[in-house]
Amino acid sequence: MMKIAYIHRKSSTLIGTCCFGLLLLFGAASCGKDEEVAPSYVDGKSTVIYDLAGDTEASMGTSVGNGKENRSFQTFLFRLRDRRQIWIKTKADSLQYLQTNDWDIAFTGPYNSEIFLNNANDIFNPGYQGPATKTAVIVVPQAYETVVTAPSDAEFDSSTIGKIGVALSNESSGWFQYNNNTHIMIALTNRTYILRLPDGKYAKLQLINAYKGNPTTVTNMNWPAPYYTFRYYVQQDGSKNLDTSE
Repeated sequence: MMKIAYIHRKSSTLIGTCCFGLLLLFGAASCGKDEEVAPSYVDGKSTVIYDLAGDTEASMGTSVGNGKENRSFQTFLFRLRDRRQIWIKTKADSLQYLQTNDWDIAFTGPYNSEIFLNNANDIFNPGYQGPATKTAVIVVPQAYETVVTAPSDAEFDSSTIGKIGVALSNESSGWFQYNNNTHIMIALTNRTYILRLPDGKYAKLQLINAYKGNPTTVTNMNWPAPYYTFRYYVQQDGSKNLDTSE
């Protein structure tokens, strides 16, 4: 059985051990016999990303195989405007990309499950000391489709949210919970992240799944991961209108 421990460093970091992969479960807490149908996330306005491959060659287990290596997961960046994925594998990559406005969100940590918005002021942020000085994140306990307006700039300015990872309490800004008894991670429903991006535009983001095929239920510890499914909407006219209804 896989075990996971938590260590705090400004915000919690998820550390785990397992045989070939971390058992994650997003969207359901139990494994039923009947096949469940995942909902459609297409609304005509949002960008939906299915199965964006993270570092699928890394493993946190002491016993590895199937082409995996026992090492830390490599960070990748994602640019919302053109869906570009940028890997940070070398020092040269770090020097070229991290301290720039050329990316919006970073997928870091175990199974790329710890998410950062590019920010120059947070010492733990991949974009620390870069040009993204006005970015901020606000989390709201609402379904993605019900979020229609970005908060005031004063609210963004006062936000202290850094890493978006495990939620250790109901007040946490994290996007998933971990059950110590079942060793299962569950994505939180009715949780949307509102972003003020490096270019000053406003956006909303929903993190949905980390398993290939966006399954409603994960029943196999060796299910391919991480493969991220998420959706977002960027208001291109610079306003705070985030309504994605048709």
